[in-house]
Amino acid sequence: MHFSTLWIQVVREHDPLGRDVEVFRRHLYSKGKVGPTSKGSAGAELVDGLVMKEGDYKVVKTRFSAFFATHLHSFLKTEGIQDLVVIGVQTPNCIRQTVFDAVALDYPSVSVILDATAAATPDIHQANVFDMKNIGVATPTLQEWSELCKQA
Repeated sequence: MHFSTLWIQVVREHDPLGRDVEVFRRHLYSKGKVGPTSKGSAGAELVDGLVMKEGDYKVVKTRFSAFFATHLHSFLKTEGIQDLVVIGVQTPNCIRQTVFDAVALDYPSVSVILDATAAATPDIHQANVFDMKNIGVATPTLQEWSELCKQA
């Protein structure tokens, strides 16, 4: 079996005036403030240590889910990608919503790497992992996932 990966970097990026921000976040962009994820701001950049390489793909989103109002689903289908592995921060927000949308879109294999995702507290993280497991999402550790890849 041939196994290959495609790195897709999903970033939250907003209009500096906050015109595309959710209602509950608009106060962060009001009265001339540059919001925390305004295009060109540090909050809309990759974290230190992550770099885009040749062949990587970037998706810009304005909501929790990487699928909502983006072209991610179309891109994945065009590339023939069916198995998704999700990592990142804010398990109850971006990770959870992206994963629930992936399941709703009938991706046959969706995994969340437990120790490559995080929330404000371990309890919040575990509660959301529990919910994702209940809809059929695999939740291996990075070590467990790496071992699975070696076997594939």
